[in-house]
Amino acid sequence: MQLEGKIAVVTGGSRGIGKAICLRLARMGAKVVVNYVSRPDAAEETVAAIKGAGGDAAAYQFNVSDTDQVQSAFKQIQKDFGRIDILVNNAGITRDGLVAMMKEQAWDEVLDTNLKGAFNCIKAVSRPMMKQRWGRIVSISSVIGFAGNAGQANYAAAKAGLTGLTRSVARELASRNVTVNGVAPGYIDTDMTKELPEEITEKIKAEIPMHSLGTVEDVAAAVTYLVSEEARYVTGQFIHVNGGMFMG
Repeated sequence: MQLEGKIAVVTGGSRGIGKAICLRLARMGAKVVVNYVSRPDAAEETVAAIKGAGGDAAAYQFNVSDTDQVQSAFKQIQKDFGRIDILVNNAGITRDGLVAMMKEQAWDEVLDTNLKGAFNCIKAVSRPMMKQRWGRIVSISSVIGFAGNAGQANYAAAKAGLTGLTRSVARELASRNVTVNGVAPGYIDTDMTKELPEEITEKIKAEIPMHSLGTVEDVAAAVTYLVSEEARYVTGQFIHVNGGMFMG
């Protein structure tokens, strides 16, 4: 599962699951582009951690929901690194609320970042990957995209949309040796879940057959497999990393 010489772009790579993915890919030998929007300090910390461990990385600021920014950034990345081999669509946001009271802006922001953002990035790498006849695209979905969740209709719709996007693009790019897959995490121990009251966390654990939250490393490990040569014959698939919470 060595990725020596591969160039990987990870959107939303400055913290949480994205950071873990960046660190894991770098340990496997890939040069990592850490994308961020509003936290340059966090992105630079991720870059520093990779370089401190002997890897190579650089931070690039762009908003995945902005088509022009994405096109410009990916052209610059190709110019700076020579190619792009791996894309991990991890950038995502939440704007929770019951659908009866949800503002249109909250719907649009989540769909623009979580779904359109993935489309923008996939579009930017598809031609170069087809031309080089090798590529790996992995999108980070969620258990919510498969099971749904009250108060998260926008988030669930965006993550469910990734399923159709992933499987359609997988069919389009398969003949050029470009695989397109997804990872759907359940409840993962991140800064976001740490903010939940303890009683809520315990209730969540009780609903998970393994009775524990996952780790960011659990998700990163699934991503690493999908971008490796070991997964060369896997495309259009989703790996569920949720402790048994959802079995699809």
